[in-house]
Parts: sequence; structure tokens; C-alpha cells
Amino acid sequence: MAEITRRGVLAGTAAFGGAAAGLSAPGLAAAPAVAAARSSAPSRPDAVTVEPGNLRYPSLTHRGCNARFIGTPDYVRVVSSTEQVVDAVQQAVRQGKRIAVRSGGHCFEGFVDDRSVRALIDVSPMTAVSYDPQRRAFAVEPGASLGEMYRRLFLGWGVTVPAGATAEVGVGGHILGGGYGALSRRHGLGVDHLEAVEVVVVDKDGGARSVVASRDPGDPHHDLWWAHTGCGGGNFGIVTRYWFRSPDAKGSDPSRLLPRAPESALTFSASWSWKDLDRSSFTRLVRNHGSWHERNSAPGSPYAGLFSVLMLNNRKSGTVDLVGHLDSTGAGARRLIDDYVAAVGRGAGARPTRSHLERPWLLAAASVEESQPGFFKAKAAYLRKRFTDRQTDTIHDHVAGKEAAELTGSLWLVSYGGKVNTVAPGATAVAQRDSILKAVYLTGWEPQDDAGPRLSWVREFYRAVYADSGGVPVPGAVSDGSFINYPDTDLADSAWNTSGTPWQSLYYKQHYPRLQRIKARWDPRNEFRHALSIRLPE
Repeated sequence: MAEITRRGVLAGTAAFGGAAAGLSAPGLAAAPAVAAARSSAPSRPDAVTVEPGNLRYPSLTHRGCNARFIGTPDYVRVVSSTEQVVDAVQQAVRQGKRIAVRSGGHCFEGFVDDRSVRALIDVSPMTAVSYDPQRRAFAVEPGASLGEMYRRLFLGWGVTVPAGATAEVGVGGHILGGGYGALSRRHGLGVDHLEAVEVVVVDKDGGARSVVASRDPGDPHHDLWWAHTGCGGGNFGIVTRYWFRSPDAKGSDPSRLLPRAPESALTFSASWSWKDLDRSSFTRLVRNHGSWHERNSAPGSPYAGLFSVLMLNNRKSGTVDLVGHLDSTGAGARRLIDDYVAAVGRGAGARPTRSHLERPWLLAAASVEESQPGFFKAKAAYLRKRFTDRQTDTIHDHVAGKEAAELTGSLWLVSYGGKVNTVAPGATAVAQRDSILKAVYLTGWEPQDDAGPRLSWVREFYRAVYADSGGVPVPGAVSDGSFINYPDTDLADSAWNTSGTPWQSLYYKQHYPRLQRIKARWDPRNEFRHALSIRLPE
């Protein structure tokens, strides 16, 4: 991650959506619809157990996007079906081994690669995307990448799921954290279109089983479905299948059961040189950007199709960048983008370098890839309003100061709101339903670099911005906690969180007690856990 232009780590930050890759909850037998689908499906390859010394072991244990964390499990179990996942979980439980699961490999912390994990279950071969006529929904397996899902849904039916912006991110963990991305301001979160999940769970007696839980309030497993609409990965079990259908969809025509994909997109960028920016002009950019989102993040806004990231890069990078796209093209779209860029830059006294490109939607949606792991640290927060003037001055001090001239770092402000904010906070496990931006603080380095100064810089930066609330984004007038799919173990460390607000409340707010009750029901043995997982009630 030589530069924070590592588009696959953020790429509009929707890319961060990996979390703990597809973990879920406890259960019973699969529903008849699932059994029927399996009976007609092609045969799956046998599961493979890869142990240290096997030539595949290094590749399977180095797949995580954050190279800071490399696991040393006793074995990696590579699976291709729900039945194989059940067998793998049962074996690990019988052996008393700590379990983790990996799909796309985009967890930012060391949850999957924790040294205590002894059995790593790799679901990356599970990549099927299909239409299930019995459920009248699209079935997607957790190993499918977002790019694969977009391509198959688009080519087959012209529809899509409003999810992340990086093609290589796995569906598995991304959806569990909520699943947001370039189309979310227009169509909501990925979980707002989640019809059902199939998960492999472990009961109180240590038995591994699969269960299907749905959106239907009458489903006896409905609470398990709800927990998978924003809890993040690694909490209840292992997801082996998602079904997607919009909640207001009617009929059985597959092309009408999910949002129609755009035909094309207008991507754009605007870059302001640090040579042209002083404190006054920089803070004007940040204030303009935040104020614009306060005015233009309502559902039905002409800018509902806009997705952008304002990259407040350290002075070392040379520029402050605004990048994004609008889900339409033509003269009208170009005028919207021109007006947007002008509004952000108004009064800053510096002219940006501009570019734009019209592309077919699928090409734009599947173009952001990041196959090389990097060394980085990320921290996140939701914003209900623009930063206060004190916070904006603090941001300038940290990205333009002496340290910032010597190391790579950035604060990214990512478009949010719109249709996302039309869903009641209790309808899903995503508690933050009135935010307009996501903030992501990050730094990266090369293997030969000393990580210490980089980690200190990003941690002190974050703490200084939220100094008025104990160093963390306590929900209030401006902030609204943090995002579990950009996990940050510092929030659970009293050295960095002096607010008195538990880390669980920063991620889940009022939902945490309900998630604990679901944990007690579906994972009573706490087989699925990590540093920031849902805790069993005391």
C-alpha cells in the first residue's frame, strides 16, 4: 500500500466491506426449497484439507487484504457446499478447535488470522449465483465476489444488488455488515434487499446443522435473519447462501425482483494541489463538502445516483481528490457533476484539475480490483452532519502538519444517506439510519517501513477529531458511532476510548442487547467469536 490510492482498500470505501467473511448462526435442517435446488445442481468438488507443509498452505493463509495479519491454523478446510461446511464445523467442534471462515479475505483486523484460530474454513469455491423460483429470489453463495454477482445478475436479468464498489470483495462478509456502495443512496443497503440466509450453526450439545432464516416475521428463525442484516461477520455461524429480493417486489418475473441496474455511469475526478491550499482554503473545501451533503442527501434528491469520496490526503501525496460517479450519463448528468464539484470548491481560491469518463455500468461496477495485500490501519465513523469547525481545523493540522509531509495517510469522506435513511433503525441490525457520510481514517506502509509512526499518526488523528467525546465518535448531533465492516479494535481499548461508551454501543447502539439474546439462542457455546464479536449475555 505504497499510496492510499490503494483503490481496493476503499474504492469508495464500499470496498472495505469484507469484515470477518461470511460468519453467521445455529440451526436445523435446510428448507425444502434448498434441498430441491441442491438435488438438481451440478456435483460439487470434495472438500480439501490443507495443512502446513502443503504447497497450497501459504497461498490460503496469506489471502487476507491486510498483510499485518497472517494466521497459522492447524489446517485450512476448502469447501464447496453447505454439507461440506457442516462437516467442517462439526469436525472442528469435535476437536475443540477455534473456528474462523474466509470468503473474499477483506477483513481489516486480524479476526480471521488470529493466532488462536486453529481451523480455517475457506468458502471461496462457493460462487454460485442463480435464480430460485421457489423462493422467487436470487441465491448467491458467500464465495462469489461482488464483481461476479454484479456480472451474473446483470447479464442474466438486468438487475443488481446495491452493494460495494470493489469487484474483488467477497459477498460473504460484505453483506453481513450491511453492504453499502455506489447505488445505496438510490436503492438502500444490500441488506435492505435480503430475503433469507442459510447458515451453519452449532447447538448447545455441539451439533452442527444448517438452517434457513427469512425476512418473514412469522418465520421461527426470523431473529437469525435480522441479526445478519448488519451484525458483521464471525458472530453466529457460517453463511452458506444469501437470497435477495426487494421487499416491495411483486410477482415472479426475475427482472422485476431487484433494482434495475443502470445502463451507464459517469465517473469523475477533481484534484486540488496542496501547493494551492492553505488552512483557509482547505477548511473551506471540507465545510463545503459536508454542507452539500446536508442539503442533498434526502431520498429522491436529484443527486440520489451520486456516489463520491473526498480524499483528504496527507500533504505528501500532493493533492486532495474528489472522485466518484453518477449512475447516468449525458448532458444532464454532466451538469449535475459540474455543479457538485463547483459547490465543493466554492470560495476555496484554488481550481481543481478535472476529468470525467462515460462508461457502460457493468464496466464501471466491476473495474475496481485490488489483488495485492497491503499493510494498513483503518478507523471509521458515521457523520450525521458536517464536521464542526474545531474538527475541521484539527483535520487540517493532521493532514498538513510535519508528520503528514513524511508519511502516507488520509481521511476519506464517503457519500451516504438517501434511500438508506428511509429504513427504520429497528428493521435491520444497521442502527445508523440518519447519517449522510462515512469517514474513514487510514494509513499504509511498505513491508520495510516502521509501522509505529504510521499507527501513532492515525490513532492520534482519530482521537483528536473526537476529543470532545473521549476520542471516539459517540452518537450525538454530529457523529453516530462506527461501522462494523471497518472494524477497529482500538475502540475496545480504554487507552484510546476514554468516553465511557462501550465499543458495542459505537457499532450497534440500541441493538446490542437484542443481538446478545440472538447469540445466546443460536451460538450458546460461543463457537464463533473474535475480538469484536457479539458477547453472550452475562
